[in-house]
Amino acid sequence: MDFRSIETFLWVVKLGSFRGAAQRLNTTQPAISQRIAQLERELGVKLLNRDHRMASPTPSGRQMLVYAEKLIGLRTEMMAEVGDRSAMRGVLRLGVAETIVHTWLPRLIKRVNDLYPNLSLEIEVDVTPNLHARLLAQEIELAFALGPPSASSVRNRVLCDYPISFVASPTLGLGGGPVTVEQIARFPIITFPRKTQPYERVRALFNRPDLPPIRLHASASLATVIHMAIEGLGVAVIPAAIVENELASGRLQELKTNLPIPPLTFSASWLASPEMVAIERVAELAARTAQTSGHSSASVDAAPPASHADDAGYEEVKA
Repeated sequence: MDFRSIETFLWVVKLGSFRGAAQRLNTTQPAISQRIAQLERELGVKLLNRDHRMASPTPSGRQMLVYAEKLIGLRTEMMAEVGDRSAMRGVLRLGVAETIVHTWLPRLIKRVNDLYPNLSLEIEVDVTPNLHARLLAQEIELAFALGPPSASSVRNRVLCDYPISFVASPTLGLGGGPVTVEQIARFPIITFPRKTQPYERVRALFNRPDLPPIRLHASASLATVIHMAIEGLGVAVIPAAIVENELASGRLQELKTNLPIPPLTFSASWLASPEMVAIERVAELAARTAQTSGHSSASVDAAPPASHADDAGYEEVKA
């Protein structure tokens, strides 16, 4: 009995199909079937029920699942603690909110390249609702997004906080003294896309009967939001951290206002799994990178920081 067959069994159960396991393990469905058949022959029991292309564990399969998770988890822990950092290899599918792309993600990628030269990152940029959905669908292994998803199977670690600012082109004439909500409401508001926390908060702030009808421009591209603000097309409501260069050059200015918008808190999220040790290593590295960027948050949830994250190796990265 080898670890490959045990791992295959875990992914078939986790994804509910031979096809899903084949895609996840980068092999074919016949190869998955052969591994499961071999495992069943070695154990002398049927482990999976196959019905309409779906697979579910039998009573023996559920019993096997308990031990399989322990075995794979222990192997992962052993490789992480004992192995050389260069042994950490494979592909990590990472989903990232664009605010992080514009701030400390390049530094994280450099640290990953330096510490784990055999690890490849597949980075996908999307809005938080989509990232959480893709994480739960196991299309990505790790998500850096706004707030943690509520699913009980997800582990989370707080990464950083970003205060929200009102920024605009000097051509709008809003610089200098404090700016009121009435003054800002005269202009279009440019911010994050629909169905995101910042969008809903901004809409609630300006959707008042005593203010002009709200003109809210939403975009999933922060580069577009920034460009629109520089061109004087409206007031952008975004973290000032992502436009530090534009503020320093005078192309944008941060408006003085006391309008209440809570900061954006970003978290690293990943699914609980016997093989999540490697994911925790990268999440911890991301938290350290965020801290050195000056936007760290001291609070951490139930997922404890991984010890010796910079010195641990890992054989292969999987969810």
